[in-house]
Amino acid sequence: MLFAHWAMPVGALRPAVPPELPIDTFDGRAWIAVAPFEVTGLRLRGTPALPGLARFAETNVRTYTTLDGRPGVHFLSLDAASRAAVAAARRLYGLPYFLARMTIERSDDTIERSGDTIAYATRRVGGDAALRVRYRPAGPAAEPRPGSLEHFLVERYSLYAVDARGRVRRTDIRHRPWPLQPAAAEIELNTMTAPDGIALPDEAPLLHYAARQDVLVGPPRRLRT
Repeated sequence: MLFAHWAMPVGALRPAVPPELPIDTFDGRAWIAVAPFEVTGLRLRGTPALPGLARFAETNVRTYTTLDGRPGVHFLSLDAASRAAVAAARRLYGLPYFLARMTIERSDDTIERSGDTIAYATRRVGGDAALRVRYRPAGPAAEPRPGSLEHFLVERYSLYAVDARGRVRRTDIRHRPWPLQPAAAEIELNTMTAPDGIALPDEAPLLHYAARQDVLVGPPRRLRT
């Protein structure tokens, strides 16, 4: 997984984030991320993985919010290369998933191997959101230190979504602290934020890499009516 983060004024993100959700800041700036990765081994707990749902590429556009003292993630979009996963996530979690055509090429099949380069490409079906990037880890892994920017960006254990009637849903997740590594990346094309009317700053993003993360995802819960 690659985390590519850009700092932005809150006002630049506010039109794309539902008014029911505050936008978290670090040192006075909001943050938006484009995060390409691959899902593997997806399944309901206690059941075998299902064909078409177990493994697929995904790209998230995300920012950050906190409600009731629980720091979380708000997804502006989630593009996935599985039609079944897109349909299931939209229906069950109300998340803005979109079908996309994606390719992933690695210099080695072992993704945990240090120095691997991943060539990742995605384009939304029927849309303009696209990403072409080559990335690799560029340093040792470490857990984010509490109080650091890295901890603010990734150590979040709730997902927040707002439906058309303004009702907020929170989905809680569980995982170990992220094993973050510094990353190097060459971004050839990135229009992932264009459908939301967001122009990314003309500066290099903050880059991190994670070789693997195992996640448990709970059911969505409505917070307010």
